[in-house]
Amino acid sequence: MEHKGTKVLETERLLLRPWKESDAEEAFGHWMHDPEVTKYLTWTPHTDVSFTHVLLRAWEKQSKASDCYHWAIVLKEGNILIGDVMVDHADGYQESGSVGYCLGKAWWGKGFMTEALSEVLRYCFEEVGFYRINGSHAAKNIGSSRVMEKCGLRYEGTRRKYFRMLSTGEWVDIVVRGILREDYRKIRQA
Repeated sequence: MEHKGTKVLETERLLLRPWKESDAEEAFGHWMHDPEVTKYLTWTPHTDVSFTHVLLRAWEKQSKASDCYHWAIVLKEGNILIGDVMVDHADGYQESGSVGYCLGKAWWGKGFMTEALSEVLRYCFEEVGFYRINGSHAAKNIGSSRVMEKCGLRYEGTRRKYFRMLSTGEWVDIVVRGILREDYRKIRQA
C-alpha cells in the first residue's frame, strides 16, 4: 500500500475533491445543519456556520497529508456541494480503512452516494493498494445499508446496542460490513 492522499476523483456526474474552508456556507446550508441528515452520524447538526468554518479549516489542512482520504462531493451540473465521503483510520500496515459519508437530503435516492463511494473504493483498491475497507451503519439506517450493499460491502455482523445516537440518546444496533481486495476484483470483472 502506498498512501496517495485525497486526490481529485471524477465520475460521470460528480467531482470528488479535497475540502476547502470556503465550502463552509454551502456545506452548512445543504446538510451540516440538518437534523435529518445527521440523525445517525457521530456528530450533531451544526447550529452556527462559524463552527462549520473552523471544522472545514481543519479538514483543509488535514487533506494535505498523504494518509488522509476525505472528499467533498460536488455535483458537476451546477458545481453544487452535496456531501462528504471519507476513508478514516487508513492503516498502512493493515492496509485497511473505514468508510464514512453523508449527503444533503435534496440529493437522497438519486444514486449519488453509491456513485461517490464506488469511485472511492476504486481509488483505494486500484491506486492506493488497500486490502480491506470497512463500513458500519445504524441498523435502522436503510439508505446507508443500501449504498454499502450496492458497493459490495458484505454483511459481517451486528453489534447490539453499540452506539448511543447523539440525536435521541437511543442505543442502536450497528451493522458491520466489509469488502476485501479480492471481493472488489470479482465485482469489477463481473
